[in-house]
Amino acid sequence: MPLVTIDPPDAKDHDDAVYAEADTDADNAGGFIVYVAIADVAAYVRPGTALDREAYLRGNSVYFPDRVVPMLPERISNELCSLKEGEPRASLAVRMVMGADGRKRSHSFHRVLMRSAAKLSYQQAQAAIDGNPDDKTGPILEPILRPLWAAYATMAKARDQRGPLDLDLPERKIVLDDKGPVKDIRIPDRLDAHRLIEEMMIAANVAAAETLEAKRSPLLYRVHDEPSSEKLQALRDFLGSLDIAVKKSDSVRASDFNGVLAQSRKAGNIEQVSEMVLRSQAQALYAPDNYGHFGLNPDRYAHFTSPIRRYADLIVHRALIKALDLGSDGLSEQEGLKLTGIGQHISATERRAMLAERETADRLLAQFLSAQIGARFEGRISGVTRSGLFVRLLDTGADGFIPASTLGQDYYRYVEEMQSMVGERTGEKFSSGDRVTVRLLEVAPVAGAMRFELLSEGTRVNPSSVRRGQKRPSKSYGPKGRKKR
Repeated sequence: MPLVTIDPPDAKDHDDAVYAEADTDADNAGGFIVYVAIADVAAYVRPGTALDREAYLRGNSVYFPDRVVPMLPERISNELCSLKEGEPRASLAVRMVMGADGRKRSHSFHRVLMRSAAKLSYQQAQAAIDGNPDDKTGPILEPILRPLWAAYATMAKARDQRGPLDLDLPERKIVLDDKGPVKDIRIPDRLDAHRLIEEMMIAANVAAAETLEAKRSPLLYRVHDEPSSEKLQALRDFLGSLDIAVKKSDSVRASDFNGVLAQSRKAGNIEQVSEMVLRSQAQALYAPDNYGHFGLNPDRYAHFTSPIRRYADLIVHRALIKALDLGSDGLSEQEGLKLTGIGQHISATERRAMLAERETADRLLAQFLSAQIGARFEGRISGVTRSGLFVRLLDTGADGFIPASTLGQDYYRYVEEMQSMVGERTGEKFSSGDRVTVRLLEVAPVAGAMRFELLSEGTRVNPSSVRRGQKRPSKSYGPKGRKKR
């Protein structure tokens, strides 16, 4: 079967491969059979071994601009388990029958040996579909790539009906030169090739959770709670200041947020609203109890598709092997009893990895901009606090701070429900999401911190409407830090 891998061009570990074909069953006219094969890490990393203990401690791989700190030794993650082109590899595969409406009709799991027919990048596969095949994609365009895209087109119908949270925030990629400093910052295009792989991985993850539930097997769900009532009210207050309405009930769905995002797109403040919707969301976790995945909106969801880089997926693989009697290396009874603690631990390692990746990016960007003290930049206010404004630069994504004491010639009051600083006398307002021009004043590369000076003027509101019903602090500071009464 000509399964192919589609990954970023610089990927070294390939843990998923896909293939699709039209269903020949007359009862499923217009439907497809979608195959997703995942590296069989459980065949190499057995419970209780030194490899397993170290993988558990790490919890996941950590991805930096110039290197990866892998969960597993590179001999396994980049070689023995990686679904390399032309090499036989053990895998755990799921066969999914999709109807013409994109809904999954049935599925089954199989432990197989596979050989990837081609290693493709997202850009390479997309270019072929868009009419620009190369020497590798040309021969496989009709037999492999077009059926994959046709299957994805049907699956996209079911996704739209499911109504997952449609937050499409740009992600920047930092490119380093051979000696270490930043060479370039890019915003990769968001392609249908990305969405195709994501949708097929989501379907495989749902299938894994459904199978383990049906077998009454212990498993680790990927859960994402709905926003808390406090965060939801704060979002409502903010959206109210923009004349955007959101459902009044404490129980909301992802589709309600999508409606808000659609309104903000028409109003021209999508970046501002997207940032606030993102902040209102709860943290996704791993847990043995299912309380749903708010963002993706399936009834049950587990991580199955990335066992090379996530310990949670390895646990799900072992559970499937045990539940379906696919070998002697399945989930042990001892592991099954410890899933609560395992879920808590790997949720913590995931947050640790995200923090490390973010702090590394901040330091690299600060170093990159340290030679541009005094330069002007275009940015967007990404956060507002009593102490000042956080600004994210548009071209690099670098974050910096503007102290409240340096804002204008007025006393600026923090208005939480508006996520704004508002001048008490002038009514000048600076809000989260506003586009601004700033000057870089100071850089601390080791801390990844930058300080800006605000050069733009704010919008104007009636200051009396802001003052009404609010307490004034006992002191404030003017543009150069001098105390004002």
